[in-house]
Amino acid sequence: MPPVPGLSRRRILAGAGAAAAPLLLPARVFGAGDRIVFGVIGVNGQGLADMSSVKNQVAAVCDVDKNHVTRAVERLGGKAEGFGDYRKLLERKDIDAVIVATPDHWHALITIDACKAGKDVYCEKPLTLTIAEGRKMVEVARAQKRIVQTGSQQRSGKDFLLACELVRNGRIGKIQKVLVGLPGANFKGPPVPDSEPPAYLDYDFWLGPAPKRPYNEKRVHYNFRFFWDYSGGQMTNFGAHDIDIAQWGLGMDESGPVAVEGTGTFHPEGWFEVTQSCRVTYTYADGVQLIVGQGQKDIPGNVTFIGTDGEIHVNRSKITSKPEEIVKQPLKEGDVRLYESRSHMGNFQDCVRSRKLPICDVEIGHRTATVCHLGNIAIRTGKKLVWDPKTEQITNDKEAAAMISRPYRAPWTL
Repeated sequence: MPPVPGLSRRRILAGAGAAAAPLLLPARVFGAGDRIVFGVIGVNGQGLADMSSVKNQVAAVCDVDKNHVTRAVERLGGKAEGFGDYRKLLERKDIDAVIVATPDHWHALITIDACKAGKDVYCEKPLTLTIAEGRKMVEVARAQKRIVQTGSQQRSGKDFLLACELVRNGRIGKIQKVLVGLPGANFKGPPVPDSEPPAYLDYDFWLGPAPKRPYNEKRVHYNFRFFWDYSGGQMTNFGAHDIDIAQWGLGMDESGPVAVEGTGTFHPEGWFEVTQSCRVTYTYADGVQLIVGQGQKDIPGNVTFIGTDGEIHVNRSKITSKPEEIVKQPLKEGDVRLYESRSHMGNFQDCVRSRKLPICDVEIGHRTATVCHLGNIAIRTGKKLVWDPKTEQITNDKEAAAMISRPYRAPWTL
């Protein structure tokens, strides 16, 4: 069976570790053992975990919640400077790279400003809140010659790599469809009334470009992901991981589907805005379907590739196949090999030094986020969408087409 098409020469060279010239110029030249100095913007939850992975290299942290800043500085032994305004952190000339782990609605602006300030960026997933933001992030990263890694870290997992390589090499025959199973909405209710924001939180800055509305403790910090103003629910939360693997296996890192349709259900009492369950079908130009399900009995969790000669299922703990021999037979010399990384943050730092594109480059993160956003747009409009992955436009419906971007609250602009 010949390899599945869709792997560009650029990605093959990256995966093979070819001795190509660096793609992007550094702000400073790094020696093999030079320490990369980090700033971390957003130091709660995932931000703390990311910070811990480079804790001996962090010079500054930033958060609009003073309690988060205090905790982060303490965990760093009091050796990092704390900020409430990320723009002040970006002014520090000694910082080489920043980690962006804020709510989704801040990812684009901070990443763009960081690139313009000469910093490389590790931006948590999902990369964006809207499709238009992603294209702008790519444009700025390229113009400023910055390394931008998307935090979809399953790309650096050995089982996910193997699954995609097996699919690309035709081990399950002609690929027919991919199933992605999403978890349910883990919003902790019931809702509470609006109130005054706590003194330790700069709530207006937390909102940033999002619409102005009264403070509610069930909409901030972890719960931001359940409201459309700031995120896209589990479609963009876990979808940014598992849809990303589907895109990788299909060879669609620089493209996407051509049609999308879906339905969803919502909390009967409106505790949160995003889906409680959903089913979305994406169709690619070659007829392959990606079916994303939340609360769908026929769709297992994580990622399942289905072909004419077998199936491969992969999650964070294991990879299995039907028949079992598919995953037991090693790849041969001459088979397609994909970009390999054993550490997502390590790969980012390697690329900061080498100036080669990282395993989940900003363009890849943008394309994956686009698939997630298209699913939510299809659900919210109730329409079948026609998508042009080259022009990045919805071509058959004006209402849906308008949803690829959103206005920013003044004074913020993209």
